[in-house]
Amino acid sequence: MDLPHLLAPVAAIAREAGAAILDVYHRADHGLQHKADESPLTAADLAAHHLITAALQRLTPDLPVLSEESAAVPWIVRQTWTRYWLVDPLDGTKEFIDRNGEFTVNIALIDHGVPVLGVVFAPTLARLYAGAQGHGAWKEEGGQRTPIATVRIVPGQQRLRVVASRRHGGDQLDAWIAKVQTRFPAVELVNMGSSLKICLVAEGRADIYPRLAPTSEWDTAAAQAILEAAGGALTDTAFNAYRYNSKDELLNPHFFALGDASFRP
Repeated sequence: MDLPHLLAPVAAIAREAGAAILDVYHRADHGLQHKADESPLTAADLAAHHLITAALQRLTPDLPVLSEESAAVPWIVRQTWTRYWLVDPLDGTKEFIDRNGEFTVNIALIDHGVPVLGVVFAPTLARLYAGAQGHGAWKEEGGQRTPIATVRIVPGQQRLRVVASRRHGGDQLDAWIAKVQTRFPAVELVNMGSSLKICLVAEGRADIYPRLAPTSEWDTAAAQAILEAAGGALTDTAFNAYRYNSKDELLNPHFFALGDASFRP
C-alpha cells in the first residue's frame, strides 16, 4: 500500500475527530454513561467514533474498520482480515473527564498483524504524531513538522527516563523500577496519560514505557507504528515483537515500549 499517500488524509481525519472531541470537552455536560464493564463512555467518544469510521470507509472502502466503540466483531470474522484500520476514537476517556488534556485520537493501519501506519493526535495540545513503516516518524505542532527519533540507552552512563501511567502503577511497576535502578545512576519517572506515553519514547523524551497492567489492542497500535518508525520497538515482556489480531481476545500482554530496540531491562 502507498503509506505516505495515506498519512495526510488520515492525519486530517484525526484532526477532525479532535475538533469534535473538543466541542464536547468544553461543554458542562459530557454525556457520560458507562459500558457493560463499567468503563466510562462520553458523547465525545461516540462523536469521534462515527466521524472516523465513516471517513476511513470513504478513504479505503475495501478495508474493515475496528474501533473500540464498534460492535464486537467475532474472531471467526476478524481472522480473515489481512489489512484493517484499528481505531481508538478517544484514548484516555478518564483524562478527558478530569479535563487534564492528556487524551488522544489513535488511528492505525494493520497489515498482516503489523501496525504499519499510525497517527496520534492530542486535541488540547494541538500536537500530532505520525509515522509509517519505512518512511520515518514526525511531530506536528504550532504549524511546524519535526522529524522524531528514539535515543540509545547506555546503562551505567545516563539516567533512565521511565514514563508511566497516571492511573496504572502498582507493586509490579515498583518492583521493576527497583530492579532497573541498580543499572543506572538515576531513574527519572514521568507520569502521563493515554498513548502520549509511547509517543514520548518515540520522540526521544523518554527511554522506556513499561506497561505492567491491562490494555487493549486499540490503545497501542497507532503509537506502536510511530515508535517503530522512529527506531524503537514495542515488545512483550519476553521481548517478542507484539502483533495484532492474532487471537480471539483483544487484550494486550504486558509490554515494554523501548526507545532503544536492543535494550533489555
